[in-house]
Amino acid sequence: MSHNTFGHLFRVTTWGESHGIALGCVVDGCPPGISFTEAEIQAYLDKRKPGQSKYTTQRREPDQVRVLSGVMLQDDGVTMISTGTPISMMIENTDQRSKDYGDIARQYRPGHADYTYDVKYGIRDYRGGGRSSARETAARVAAGAIARKVVPGLIVRGALVGMGIHSIDRSRWDWDEVNNNPFFTPDAGSVDTFAAYLDGIRKAGSSIGAIIEVVAENVPAGLGAPVYGKLDQDIASYLMSINAVKGVEIGDGFETAKLTGEENADEMRMGNDGKPIFLSNHAGGILGGISSGAPVVARFAVKPTSSILTPRRSIDADGNQVDVMTKGRHDPCVGIRAVPIGEAMVACAIADHYLRHRGQTGRI
Repeated sequence: MSHNTFGHLFRVTTWGESHGIALGCVVDGCPPGISFTEAEIQAYLDKRKPGQSKYTTQRREPDQVRVLSGVMLQDDGVTMISTGTPISMMIENTDQRSKDYGDIARQYRPGHADYTYDVKYGIRDYRGGGRSSARETAARVAAGAIARKVVPGLIVRGALVGMGIHSIDRSRWDWDEVNNNPFFTPDAGSVDTFAAYLDGIRKAGSSIGAIIEVVAENVPAGLGAPVYGKLDQDIASYLMSINAVKGVEIGDGFETAKLTGEENADEMRMGNDGKPIFLSNHAGGILGGISSGAPVVARFAVKPTSSILTPRRSIDADGNQVDVMTKGRHDPCVGIRAVPIGEAMVACAIADHYLRHRGQTGRI
């Protein structure tokens, strides 16, 4: 299987399977002299790891990261400094239950990658989906923690803004609230609504989708290129590579189709610091594929997981018609744990473009 690497200068290769011994990534192209600790990486992985509430899969994985190469440990025994060589990180799998998938070893789960993997490779890992499992994204979150360090002052934050038929009240947006609830919602008033809604979905053995918004602040103006190297192009590509993502928007996205030219134009004025100020941000911080200096805003839709208890019609590898019911431990809303993954992918895209911009222009 090829295509396990993304990025141009900040390049990330992930490896491993859902039910293998371990998974991880190799970050190649990280500049030397970047300072970080394993605890800083772990903090992001802890946001993504399973089993933290009844609203996510009950698979119990500590997702403990180990940095294997590409760094020098400092005298304090904690801080690491990148050397400019590949940074390899590993996360062990400790709570696999492969037997949960024995009944569907030859059956294709509707909505999953089972059939398409079999068609393409002639073999598939039925134990949790192998490489097609969202467990692979733990390695991306680790890489995203490094990416945040590459761009000085970069802040990348994500939040769940919609679940099924329910959406947040944006007038109550509070970033401090995001980590105070199990849904990563910035609207405290939406927590009870999401909880009651997902309880019903979960108890019915079903699942539901979600919409995630990622905002990157302190992104330097000038990142990207106007034709085939657009910053928003790569952000969209990175986000679309996340499991179960079926749509991506930049800025106001599809809503801009409802606006007039006057409404959509992000007007400008000169600030007191001699830098331009945008009076709105419909473009999501990117104009002509190049960052404007305004916050970069991306939004993506995550479909409901297809691993549900309700029997669904399908076929097996022998062409027989079957009804498939997926046992095991699955997220009733995979969008919840997609929040830190989306953050990581946006951070990686911006870090890559930051290094490409510096390499081409000599400026930052």
